[in-house]
Amino acid sequence: MRLLLDTHIWIWNVAAPDRLSKRLAKALEYEANELWLSPVSIWELGILVEKKRIELDDDLDAWVSRTLSQTTFREAPLTNDVALAVSTFKFSHRDPADHFLAASAKVFDLTLVTADPRLLALKSQGLAVLSN
Repeated sequence: MRLLLDTHIWIWNVAAPDRLSKRLAKALEYEANELWLSPVSIWELGILVEKKRIELDDDLDAWVSRTLSQTTFREAPLTNDVALAVSTFKFSHRDPADHFLAASAKVFDLTLVTADPRLLALKSQGLAVLSN
């Protein structure tokens, strides 16, 4: 499977793996699965740190660099096609990070891995999702 990690799943995988279900932890460890990360998640993490909603054990740049070096992620870039794909969903909320992550999953044919019920609900609109 080609898995795009939602921001909180990426953070939990690194800093709080006990928050992941056993099924999801196995899926993330399974070598045949491709793990994808969007730069939107790095941007969102920066906002969460700035707002003091998350505290990292290092400065943001070092934490992200270390995290990216420990796991092989493919980058799901923010492209024109991704920006246009946002309008193909009917979102129940206005979180731009969620909008871009869902659109990225659609454009790059990825399964969005999340625990967010608002994103999981997009399955009814054709988005491939994997819940925690």
